[in-house]
Amino acid sequence: MLTHPHIDPVALHLGPLSIRWYGLMYLVGFVCFLLLGHYRIRRNPQSGWNTQQLDDLLFYGVLGVILGGRLGYVLFYKPMFYFTHPVDIFKIWEGGMAFHGGFLGVLVAMWLFGRKTGKTFFQVTDFIAPLVPLGLAAGRLGNFINGELWGRVTSADAPWAMVFPLVDQLPRHPSQLYQFALEGLLLFAVLWIYSAKPRRTGQVSAVFLFGYGLCRFVAEFAREPDNFLGFLALGFSMGQWLSLPMIVIGAWLWVRFSKR
Repeated sequence: MLTHPHIDPVALHLGPLSIRWYGLMYLVGFVCFLLLGHYRIRRNPQSGWNTQQLDDLLFYGVLGVILGGRLGYVLFYKPMFYFTHPVDIFKIWEGGMAFHGGFLGVLVAMWLFGRKTGKTFFQVTDFIAPLVPLGLAAGRLGNFINGELWGRVTSADAPWAMVFPLVDQLPRHPSQLYQFALEGLLLFAVLWIYSAKPRRTGQVSAVFLFGYGLCRFVAEFAREPDNFLGFLALGFSMGQWLSLPMIVIGAWLWVRFSKR
């Protein structure tokens, strides 16, 4: 049975300031976005994208991730707490970000970017979809380093069983690593290969929506639900219920765009 290495969540201490691994993982995600974006622009100079647009796109995306991720956590997971403690909404340093909220925030940001640059919404999302999964992978590594979002209890004899000493001494799934592999590496490979050939506008976005929703839904079977929510209807977690619409809408969009 494995034991979580209990890595110090603070990577660097700079006097009164501290740089956390989770923050560095966000930085890694943004750097991957830029590097992959520059590579795609160089490989396809006729795509209608340039490096200045890519830099602006990252700025919009960062705002969408941070604002949407925080508001999503507030509304989806702890609405009553933050309704009675509204000042705590701004205490981002205490944790509390939701992917599905960040995803919605990014969609709004991409719509605003498209209006500014004269591109359609799906032209923008088709371009960014293959650039995102490695950032998601980095975020899951940050969760693992912090020893948070641990998995459900599993058999002590399972080769993947891991004890998280800060939680308890029970053998658990290292679900952060499952999500790293599924939502990060696997989804990146699928989207990168799929988008390498010309596709109808919107199809790459649809594959991302369907693929992330499916990967997250599956990984949630090994992840411990938030203790203040527990299991919801049909024994699904909040993450699974939020992923189901992504799966359905992604499949519907792909079929719709394929008929154009």
